[in-house]
Amino acid sequence: MGSENIEIERKFLIAGDFKSHAYKSDRVVQGYMASSTGGRSVRIRIKGDKGFITIKGGSSDSGLSRFEWEKEISLQDAEELLQLCDPGVIDKVRYLIKAGKHTYEVDVFHGDNEGLVVAEIELESEDEPFEKPSWLGEEVTGDKRYYNSHLVKSPYKMWKSE
Repeated sequence: MGSENIEIERKFLIAGDFKSHAYKSDRVVQGYMASSTGGRSVRIRIKGDKGFITIKGGSSDSGLSRFEWEKEISLQDAEELLQLCDPGVIDKVRYLIKAGKHTYEVDVFHGDNEGLVVAEIELESEDEPFEKPSWLGEEVTGDKRYYNSHLVKSPYKMWKSE
């Protein structure tokens, strides 16, 4: 488990029109076979026409980095494994947007998380500078409510008015 398996990521809400900047989008459906309050999870995902299994560790104290291991699996295996997942599913469309030397992944959620739009950017280090487009809103890095594994158990519609 080397440093190549550490994901450094920042999350933001959206404060403007981003879709006109996107160069690609895919529907993403994912479920969780296991997730803990410590942020550890085993995720099954179908993105476009590909399947993936991902294991994530708990987040660092800053919420910026965590262990991530992911492998592509067949679409059929992913569909079968989704049936074994805990109740609740994440259904979203992911838009890819280049900004400087980075790519933002902007997720527009559907279903029980309708109305939630979150941008993520992966960095090489926790203090790496990055471009902040005008449509980027409040940073929510480390706020566990915005973790997909949490949104399955406590969907956005249940807490958005808090």
